[in-house]
This record gives sequence, C-alpha cells and structure tokens, in this order.
Amino acid sequence: MRYKTLLVLGMCFGWTAFGAESARVDAPAAFARLKGLAGEWQARSPQMGSVRLRYEVVSGGSAVLEQFSADSGNDHSMVTVYHLDGDRLILTHYCMAKNQPRMEAKRFDPAGGNLEFEFVDATNLSGPNAGHMHTAAFRFVDGDHFDSRWQFFEEGKAKFTEEAKYSRVK
Repeated sequence: MRYKTLLVLGMCFGWTAFGAESARVDAPAAFARLKGLAGEWQARSPQMGSVRLRYEVVSGGSAVLEQFSADSGNDHSMVTVYHLDGDRLILTHYCMAKNQPRMEAKRFDPAGGNLEFEFVDATNLSGPNAGHMHTAAFRFVDGDHFDSRWQFFEEGKAKFTEEAKYSRVK
C-alpha cells in the first residue's frame, strides 16, 4: 500500500521515480562553450575591484585552465580547471580559502547561454561547515562577453556571492 501511495503522489507532483536523475547536461557542448573563452578577460567586481581572467585550453584539449587575478593589491589569485569526466563536466577550484571544491555542471541551456555548477565535494576542507565556493554559474552573452556568479557557503548557508560581467581584452 505504501508503494502505491508514493507512486500516486509522485505522479501528482511530477517527481521522478525513485531518485532517477533529471535530464543529463550535454557536457561536451558545455565544455566546448568553455573552450571558446580562451584568451584574456576583464571586469569590475563590486567586491574586488578590477579583476582579470585568463583561459587556456591545455592538456591536448582535455582541460580548460582559468587563472583569476585581482588588481586590489592582495593576493587573490586563484585557478580553476574544467574537464570532462565521462558524460559529466567537472570543475576543481583552487581557492584562496586554501581548499579545492569540486563542482559538476547540473544545468546547461545552449540557447540561453546559461551553465550552472553545483558542489560535489572538496579537498582540504576542515569540516562540512567550513567556508568554500559552493556554486558557479556562467551566462555566455556573445563571443566577447560573459557573466559569472560564484557563491561562497559557510555554516551550511550562503555567505556571499561574487558576480562580474566580463569583456574580452582585445
């Protein structure tokens, strides 16, 4: 009886059956979009002032290396590496918080240019409530512009969001 009740509730509320995953992200298409960022980028960040990104396709085309720097005078340099893992798109963010969160692409809308990553796990994280980057999102506007949004979690909730609108340096 319990099984039938759950099945009826699931059908009424549109749940997927027994934890089945939602539609998979087209990881190769999303990765190709990231490869298209190769080059130098700049933005003004409300939190960090003038910031720069450098994207490079490395390792025989199997990874995209992102190098972040801020002109604030502090050492805010960070590195993020994006790569395919089978049918998944993964990033590892080498954070100035001295930990390395890994995230997986969970949503990609090629028409709208939106790509969203969610936290999977991290290395060098002192505990589940320790501060770490938890989500990352990109909106690809055109070949010379994109927006990014990174969210930092601490004590199990969002502590701050870093947003920037990047333009390609020509």
